[in-house]
Amino acid sequence: MLRTNDPNPQLDYELVCIEHMVEPNHFLRHVEKYIDFDFILDKVRHLYSESNGRPSLDPIVFFKMLLIGYLYNIRSERELERVVNDTVSFRWFLRLGLTGRAPDHSTFSWNRKHRFQDTTIFQDIFDQIVKQAIDHRMVGGRLLVTDSTHIKANANNGRYEKRELTYTPLEYLQELENAVNEDREQFGKKPFPPEEEVETKTIKVSLTDPDSGYLNRDGKPEGFHYLDHRTVDHKNNIITDCHVTAGNVNDSVVYIERLEHQLSKFNFQSTIEAVALDSGYWTPYVCHKTSKLEIMAVIPDRQSRDHGVFQKDRFTYDAQKNVYICPGNQELAYRTTSRKGLREYRSNPETCTQCPLLSSCTNNRSNQRTIQRHVWEEDKERVTANRESDTGKAIYKFRSQTIERSFADAKVLHGLRYCRFRGRDKVQMQVLMTATAQNIKKIAMHLARQAG
Repeated sequence: MLRTNDPNPQLDYELVCIEHMVEPNHFLRHVEKYIDFDFILDKVRHLYSESNGRPSLDPIVFFKMLLIGYLYNIRSERELERVVNDTVSFRWFLRLGLTGRAPDHSTFSWNRKHRFQDTTIFQDIFDQIVKQAIDHRMVGGRLLVTDSTHIKANANNGRYEKRELTYTPLEYLQELENAVNEDREQFGKKPFPPEEEVETKTIKVSLTDPDSGYLNRDGKPEGFHYLDHRTVDHKNNIITDCHVTAGNVNDSVVYIERLEHQLSKFNFQSTIEAVALDSGYWTPYVCHKTSKLEIMAVIPDRQSRDHGVFQKDRFTYDAQKNVYICPGNQELAYRTTSRKGLREYRSNPETCTQCPLLSSCTNNRSNQRTIQRHVWEEDKERVTANRESDTGKAIYKFRSQTIERSFADAKVLHGLRYCRFRGRDKVQMQVLMTATAQNIKKIAMHLARQAG
């Protein structure tokens, strides 16, 4: 039987309770039940006056409303204000009631640009949520999986200028220099004097967002981007760290610093057993530091071109004699150690000229083969053995289930494909809030399932 809603009930007055208008199993009910937001007050108290000025917006309401924007991928703060006013479940979560107005969008932009600028509040909130996950035993701290993903900068790829920038030597270079000089002295060579050369490089700098970097990698979109260097714990895929750099920064540059940050911040020193990384992290320094920390690093080697000659693995290193043995059973003797930490071993060209394997061994006009061995080669070999072991192969498979899925969720469900803001610090805030939203979602749903 056909029926219409007449008369119109939209103007009727009703006695209702907002608590009854939100479904019992609504996701935000789980968030409210299992996530403790009270710590926010202590984190921001020093940023507010205790006695002067007008009463502020409750900081917990401020961050919970921001959280709604990242949970539901609401990119605009104006749109967030409108949606909160129109959505009963959001009003319930923010404790606004049915008639209270959502905070004005300008409140968010003012706090972001003034009160919270140059503070660590977003990092503090992220860290505290991770600690709540640890308290709920959702983080094992045994296997950490790290990778980076590109985020399209809010910048025009066509508006840039080329600049010659001066690069400060990386911190690890001092450690490498010490290792090189010790190695040279061991073999009777003079140590290198401190390097005074300053490295310069010409790069594209965006005129719209100078903090971004021009990304130009195989298989990646070309243009101005940022990189989110992210680490997840494999137990429940909780994000334990995220750090933003320009898009032209190599993944390995910031890795050790971020790893050590997590070890100290979350006390992973007592639990960490292994890390899984992709080939972008295959550097002697990463191999050396993870070995020094007694962590099993699983990193695939970068594929090298053979150029039609024997690869290095066809040569055997004799540690006692400090020589390499070629496939023709001849010795390649040590010559020197370069400033980059590479020992050079060279064959005897007179012997090589008579060798039937010469054409398969070298294309050198002087009929001489050179093999390089890094001063941290033993650490590299240890990581190679990790990768080729059954345990290493099993660990590496976790990448597709953990870090790659975390990035996919961030981009598809939470809008991390594009930068909402300009400037590295603001993009860092976006990344931290996105990761916080992902972690809160996992904690709330996991505990809700456990409770039945």
